[in-house]
Amino acid sequence: MQQNIHFYIVARRPHLLVAKPLHNSAKAITLVRLPKNYIMSETTEKRNRLIINLLIISAFVVILNETVMGVAIPHLMGDLKISALAAQWLTTGFLLTMAVVIPTTGFLIQRISTRKLYIIAMGLFTAGTAIAAIAPGFEVLLMGRIVQASGTAIMLPLLMTTVMSLEAHETLGRRMGNISIVIAVAPAIGPTISGLILSQLSWRFLFIFVLPIAITMLIIGARRMHNVGKTSRAPLDVLSVILSALGFGGVVFGLSSLGESAAGGNTAMVFAPIIIGVVALAVFIWRQIILQRSDKALLNLNTFRTPTFTASVIMFVVCMMGMFGAFILLPLFMQNVLDLSVLSSGLLLLPGGLIMGLLAPFVGRMYDKIGPRPLLLVGTILTALSLWGLAFSLNEHSTWAVLLIGHVVFSTGLAFIFTPLFTSSLGSLPKHLYSFGSATVSTMQQVAAAAGTALFVAIMSSVVIDALGKGASQPAAYAQGIHVAFLWSAVTASLAILVVFFVKKAKDTAGAPAGH
Repeated sequence: MQQNIHFYIVARRPHLLVAKPLHNSAKAITLVRLPKNYIMSETTEKRNRLIINLLIISAFVVILNETVMGVAIPHLMGDLKISALAAQWLTTGFLLTMAVVIPTTGFLIQRISTRKLYIIAMGLFTAGTAIAAIAPGFEVLLMGRIVQASGTAIMLPLLMTTVMSLEAHETLGRRMGNISIVIAVAPAIGPTISGLILSQLSWRFLFIFVLPIAITMLIIGARRMHNVGKTSRAPLDVLSVILSALGFGGVVFGLSSLGESAAGGNTAMVFAPIIIGVVALAVFIWRQIILQRSDKALLNLNTFRTPTFTASVIMFVVCMMGMFGAFILLPLFMQNVLDLSVLSSGLLLLPGGLIMGLLAPFVGRMYDKIGPRPLLLVGTILTALSLWGLAFSLNEHSTWAVLLIGHVVFSTGLAFIFTPLFTSSLGSLPKHLYSFGSATVSTMQQVAAAAGTALFVAIMSSVVIDALGKGASQPAAYAQGIHVAFLWSAVTASLAILVVFFVKKAKDTAGAPAGH
């Protein structure tokens, strides 16, 4: 009679598996020779980890620069002898370039190999950083920021598409948790790092410190990056590129300018680019729907046929608006009401950014176990409560401790939101739509960032102007404006709770990931 013997693994060695009989007390160890494809599989897993880790580190470096210039504006105005409007273009131009380039990344990822596209993205970012570091004046500095943004715009969709292609679905949440550190923490700690540098050194060191890191990542990536999947001769519709640039660029430019124009009492000229952008986007969408029939679309909108993807994008837009709105309002409150320095303001925002980073891997592991809804419910409730709390607790007599507690709770809520949203949105798509899904999510990030900043600042500015006209002091006027802005944000965040129930856990709709 044949007896089945079960083994358990003791150790792995090249081409050998060291094992022992499960129900045998004998000390003898059985050596089982493994097939060659086992070693190839293990090598592939190491290669995949290397690719993903390179992309995560590189993405963190490039996205960090998205928010470092905000607190540097006063220094730039003095050193370069420029107005606040001109200095603001160093941030607006960055966001505008991102909004124009990102929609094309779905095409680029299909057409260009992973290694070449990484070198292009990191090369552009490195070149832009070098230009900005040695810029003799405003024009050259702005050009450097635009070149930087071109590389940044490619890197994030490349990261998300590659991870979706390589990572197994049962561990996708854990990996997306690491990516959430890039998406949420890098912009959050940007102002803090900027404040630390500017408290001691010139604005040039914002780029000088980053340049060696960028060069190092470019060299390592050029040597160690591998190609993922196969490229295809995807067609490029030039008219779609033009419409995309006019549409997303016009909307982001108009929204980015809205807050400042509201502060100056002139919003008429701002609505022109927004209207042009909306019309161009409508034509762009119509053209993509037509081109999808022959698989020639620049940005495949079939992603929105997946309900989980659509619900996730809606939630993502709301949360990004809230996050970037808080990024602009809280420093204004700290400096104009509490009279804190730039460095102190940055340090007060640091704990929240660190909490998001520390919680992201934990939330990713929990996603793999329990799915998105419980995590999203906790996150949206915490986010809404923190915004309601800030709306009613911040006034001209508030202390920094109240603000710190509110920001920490707010950041904790966001930590429970971003990882489930990224994982569920992209994981719900079939594999051939990964590049378009990541391009869509990244584009909406830029639009939401501009919209959140514009909405918050416009609401705050209108209240501040009205309060100052009635004789209120500047601290009291700013406190009133921020109170109203946070009220609107709290209402929006509360509505996001309802969307949670439309988000489902990502399923393996694409089959086994490439490389496994």
